[in-house]
Amino acid sequence: MSQRLENLDDEVYAVIFTSVLGDDITGYEEMAKLMLELASHSEGFLSVESARNEIGITVSYWKGLNAIKQWKQDSEHQIAQQFGKQKWYSAYKVSIAKVEKEYSFNWDE
Repeated sequence: MSQRLENLDDEVYAVIFTSVLGDDITGYEEMAKLMLELASHSEGFLSVESARNEIGITVSYWKGLNAIKQWKQDSEHQIAQQFGKQKWYSAYKVSIAKVEKEYSFNWDE
């Protein structure tokens, strides 16, 4: 995680995006980098973690559900979502969960 979730007294939510890429991923990496940059400057964004092998998983952390809603409605993010559905992903799912607790071992980022 790029930043620790310092105060869980605030409502912190995790958006868990799990995906399988299709055959044509032209432009995917560039768009992923752009979305990370845009999200990181969005109000309520806290941090993100991501990994990809056969299945990709990205977990982004947000201060409250309204911040998540605003990000989902961002016009550039909506364009990326359309490309994802039409071109890059063969399958994906999104889950949103409230973070109740965080702890770690040797996670000194």
